[in-house]
Amino acid sequence: MPFNLDAYLARIQFSGGYAPDLKTLQQIHLRHTCAIPFENLDVLLERKIQLDDDSVFAKLVTGGRGGYCYEQNALLRRALVDIGFQVEDLGARVVIMRPPEMPPRTHRLQLVTLGDERWLADVGFGGKTLTSPIKLELSSEQTTPHGVYRLSLIDEDYLLSVRDGSEWLPLYRFDLQTQYFADYEVANHYVATWPASHFRHNLTVCLKVADGQTITLSNNQLNVAGQKQELPDAAAVYQALQAQLGLRLDDKQQGIGLDTFTAAFNVVIQQDKSRTP
Repeated sequence: MPFNLDAYLARIQFSGGYAPDLKTLQQIHLRHTCAIPFENLDVLLERKIQLDDDSVFAKLVTGGRGGYCYEQNALLRRALVDIGFQVEDLGARVVIMRPPEMPPRTHRLQLVTLGDERWLADVGFGGKTLTSPIKLELSSEQTTPHGVYRLSLIDEDYLLSVRDGSEWLPLYRFDLQTQYFADYEVANHYVATWPASHFRHNLTVCLKVADGQTITLSNNQLNVAGQKQELPDAAAVYQALQAQLGLRLDDKQQGIGLDTFTAAFNVVIQQDKSRTP
């Protein structure tokens, strides 16, 4: 289904006027992360993830689903471009797990230029994702509705970190080299099909709440604003995806039936148990 800006704005519950300015960028960024969940269900179901604008729109807007970084930031980019923003596509190397060797570029993000300022925009990093753009400047602590972030230099890259208690947790590193659609297609295929990919073995869903809270679902562990609950079975998880995390699972094209979900989810749980000492 072709991209429609009005339908996207309705999906994220954005109303009123808009322009290619900082206020609009901030409002869209926050509302997007509070309306469209981060989720990897299609990876677990081994469905092919399409990154063209029409396919992303059909899934995340018309179908009421969510997605991960390649889909989330593709949708954001298309909306921003339609409004008139200057947007550049970037790629990042995820370091939140502190890998021993340099990881590949497996994360999509955007750089938005407003006058003589550049802003990092990213609605697709799960529980630690930005809910407001941050200025591309070094060392300053930048407060967003859901956390305090900063950019520093590591070698010749920018490093994005989030304050975690009294420490800084590194999230990802990136440079300003332009990424093309083909780059995202290759990385998306790798993340979705590589046997050791985290997304192939774990259910990961996240939705931000406008009051500063976050709702996450990791396998069968539901966390609503700091209140943790272990869900007993696939049916309870299926219900939580809809009631707690706002996913529509009934769409004719993008939906997921309970039986289909249960079969994939039970594999995830068995794998999780086998990894637990």
